[in-house]
Amino acid sequence: MTQTVIGLFDSKTEAQAAMRDLIAAGFAEEHIDFSNRRFDDTAATTAGAMTSSPGTGGISGFFNSLFGGDTDEARNYTNAASDAEAILTIQTDSTERAHQIAEILDRNGAFDVDERTSQYQTSSAQTTTTENRTAATGDMNIPIIEEELQVGKRQVESGGVRVRSRVIEKPVEETLRLREEHVVVNRRPVDRAVTDADMSSFKQGDIEITERSEEAVVSKEARVVEEVQVGKQVTEREEVVSDTVRRTDVEVEEIDTETDVRRATNS
Repeated sequence: MTQTVIGLFDSKTEAQAAMRDLIAAGFAEEHIDFSNRRFDDTAATTAGAMTSSPGTGGISGFFNSLFGGDTDEARNYTNAASDAEAILTIQTDSTERAHQIAEILDRNGAFDVDERTSQYQTSSAQTTTTENRTAATGDMNIPIIEEELQVGKRQVESGGVRVRSRVIEKPVEETLRLREEHVVVNRRPVDRAVTDADMSSFKQGDIEITERSEEAVVSKEARVVEEVQVGKQVTEREEVVSDTVRRTDVEVEEIDTETDVRRATNS
């Protein structure tokens, strides 16, 4: 989609420099329209880009067609263009290229239309105020202005406490007695008569004797041994706020015109 970028300049030299930068940046010269005279609705008919369709109403018609009707933006551009020394109108086919054009125009001194419009409005308001003061007759009101001290409150951070919890380790030890069994085998020579009990054991077989011992078993149990309670205590205090306030003070001084006349006569 074709986009139109317009640069308004107070100086023809700045507009020419901007045109050279645009051509150096790769913009085709046939897509750039340059006008180097101040515009009004009559003079605008000499600008090629702004008279492409007859009967559009000169520069105002061009901006109306560009912004889609008689909008505030169209009127602002029309008023600003009537005060411009030179105007550049550039056609491009992408938003990115349009931004590049705007940067080149700004760099070379193109003025801000919104800012210029604001200056016009401020100047117009000041002129109206001056005319009203000039036309005013009769009594003059002198306002007496007095400041009042407004005291309020706001919350600010004045400090605090950070509670950090972490896990630490420390070595501990306990002493306990452990029991161990050991099998002891003793062989000793004997010489006695065989008993019935001896005869019952007089056969093949295996006898196993198991040794047992105790070992330490460690387990842990967590218990709460202390509590840290965090809260806030609210107190109130009174503070006297001191400052100064201003007030308009009007002094009325009577002028003795008769005394001045007598002095002039005696002289």
